[in-house]
This record gives sequence, structure tokens and C-alpha cells, in this order.
Amino acid sequence: MKSLGPILTVLAAIVVLWYGATVWLNSQWTYDQAARAGTTVTFSEMVADTMNQSRPVLPAPHQVVKGLWDGLMGQAITSKKSLVYHGWVTFSATMAGFGLGTLAGIALAVGIVHSRAMDMSVMPWAIASQTIPILAIAPMVIVVLASLGIKGLIPKAIIAAYLSFFPVLVGMVKGLRAPDGMQLDLLRTYNASQRETFFKLRLPSSMPYLFASLKVGVASALVGTIVAELPAGATAGLGARLLSGSYYGQTVQIWAALFAAAILAAGLVIVVGVIEKATLKRMGMLR
Repeated sequence: MKSLGPILTVLAAIVVLWYGATVWLNSQWTYDQAARAGTTVTFSEMVADTMNQSRPVLPAPHQVVKGLWDGLMGQAITSKKSLVYHGWVTFSATMAGFGLGTLAGIALAVGIVHSRAMDMSVMPWAIASQTIPILAIAPMVIVVLASLGIKGLIPKAIIAAYLSFFPVLVGMVKGLRAPDGMQLDLLRTYNASQRETFFKLRLPSSMPYLFASLKVGVASALVGTIVAELPAGATAGLGARLLSGSYYGQTVQIWAALFAAAILAAGLVIVVGVIEKATLKRMGMLR
């Protein structure tokens, strides 16, 4: 319980600052409306109005919570207004992209560790690929694939894989190179083959690094999916929900979708963490 104290204190401070910013940013609209009507408003009336505007500049926390609740629990999950429905669409593309990115990252890492040619050629290109903003790549990928008749989940999965493969690649390379020279020399004295060295030493040593990078990779895949939904003209997905909210000035909808994405990301990271603990415990790395 003591560990919850600092967390709750920070959370309370954020909520207080958020309410203060809500009053500050939304007050101008209240005063403008009063001026147009030729009336005046007291401070308490102004504060009350800023907390309940239909299209506020910054929604109050309780408005976001209500929008999130209505989106998650107040709609049938098949409804186009349901955040569960849109979250599932985004989740599906995220998992597909995360799977592709993970496989690509692990495969490239194995090649880089065992081939100096790949280390000198592939790794620099992998690093350089991450310097290109995803907002620049996503529309090009969407347009090119659409011209080939490829739409829906696949383009979003490719963009998600593009963002998720790099953390996995870097973490796996670091992990596969974690064994020191003495450990490698010991296996050589046992006349272990390269395959045996990989499965008995390098791969087990890489597990903590792999799972750490998977947590980053799955969050990056979700970001890639949402970004991919923005220029695609998608009608489903959390990115589409954000886009439609921005078109119609529905800021509560935008913030509810943002919090839904954050909850989804946190859930995915927690799942990876649970799998990590189970795997490392089975391998004898955790008690």
C-alpha cells in the first residue's frame, strides 16, 4: 500500500493541473458567448461552464472518463461508435505487424551475429531506416499498396512491423552477443557446434534482452497501426476514431480514443511481461 502513495499523489497532481488547464483554455469561449448575448458571467458560472462544454478546447477529466465509459460499455461491441469495436480492428493489425516485425528482427539479428558481412551491411541500413519519420512513410506505403489492390489489414500491419522490428533487432543482437569469451571458449573445448552454441548458450542468454525489446516493439507496433489508419481513410480503428473526431471538432471523442489506445498499449505490455516471467522462470532465470 505504501508504494501506491507516490503514484496516487502524482495522479492527483495531474488531475488538478488538468482541471486548471480546462478552465483556462475553455474560459474564452464562455466569455465570448456571454459578450455576444450582452450578459456577464461570474467566476463560478464560468468555471461550471468550462467543465461541461460540448466541444471544449480541452475536455475536463470527468468528460473524458464519461466518453471512455460510453465508448467501452455504453455501446454494443458491434456498433461503429464502440471503442471495443475500433480497438479490436487496431489490435488485429497491431498483432499482425508485431508478429512480422518480431520475426524479421530475430531473423536479422541471428544473421548479423553469425555473419560479419550482414553486420557491416544490414545493421547500418536498419539504423538509417529509423531516421525516416513514420508520418512520411505511411502515406506512401498506403498509396502504393492501394494501387496494387492491397487494402485493409496488410498495409497497416506492414507499417506496424516497420516500427516494431528495430527494437527487437537491437535487443536480440545485444542478447545474442551477451555471452562472454570464457563461456564461448568453454563450449569450444566441449567441441560444441555453432548450432549447439546458439541453442545452449546464445539463445538462453538473449531472453531477457528479447523480452525487454518486445515490450518496446509491441507499443511501437500499436503506434504504427494508429498512424497507418490516419491517411488510409479508414472507417474503423482507433486512428479512424481520432480522425473523425478531429474532422467534427469532437475533442471528447479524440481524448477517449487516445485513452483507449493507452489502455490497449498498457495491456499488451503487461501480457508480454507475464509471458516473460513465465518463460524466464521455466528456464530457471527467475525464482
